[in-house]
Amino acid sequence: MSVRRAYGGKTVYGARLGVLVLDTQFPRIPGDVANASTWPFPVLFRVVRGASVRKIVHEHGRGLSQSILDAASELVMDGADGLTTTGGFMGVFQKELAAHCQVPVATSSVMQVPWVQSLLPPGKRVGVVTMHGKQLDARHLIACGAPPDTPVVGTEDGTSITRVVVGNEVEYDVAAAESDVLRAAEEMMKRHDGIGALVLECHNMAPYARVVQMTFGIPVYDVYSFITWFHAGLSPRDFGYPASGVHERGWRERI
Repeated sequence: MSVRRAYGGKTVYGARLGVLVLDTQFPRIPGDVANASTWPFPVLFRVVRGASVRKIVHEHGRGLSQSILDAASELVMDGADGLTTTGGFMGVFQKELAAHCQVPVATSSVMQVPWVQSLLPPGKRVGVVTMHGKQLDARHLIACGAPPDTPVVGTEDGTSITRVVVGNEVEYDVAAAESDVLRAAEEMMKRHDGIGALVLECHNMAPYARVVQMTFGIPVYDVYSFITWFHAGLSPRDFGYPASGVHERGWRERI
């Protein structure tokens, strides 16, 4: 007769991904990392109070480190087996968060750049479309494992997405935001030769990845592609085979 046992060790079960959410009020439409309907799996959210987009983008998160680490610890204690964030600029906290929380951390969509580069044929390279091209610098790229000379173009000269997100406005022109992202992608293609794929830095840009891909005919990677891959390692698909002696938090020998 088989023995079935359950083992504890955390508070919440069935939601392996924890999301560190910046303290915002702008609309988060489906596709945005902080819209729960974006994800095909349950997630845990924790707001880092006082952490505005402006502080992260324009001040590199100066003075927010402890608040971010504390919120991350709470997510792990509640049950998260891996962490992500709502902003690609938070890649500067990657090593600090991973060391502090002792769980896998995927802070920024920009971390996909070296992987995507390895997929491309010779002579092609990855370009990054970002919320603010003048602020995303070598420090952010290096923290995410991307080459410091990676081509970067931002949407800060557009009319909607950067203004709304950085300014934390409560009304959002989604069509105008889409146009901003398309305009930045077009500028990337014109300004830099050999762009074979795009990575969208901003974790609010996933809703526009499809139209960018259809317009320019090259692969486009965003926070959704990144985190669904990340989550697949935290919770591999069940193909119906028995997993005797294994419980959710880790391995335990069957008695």
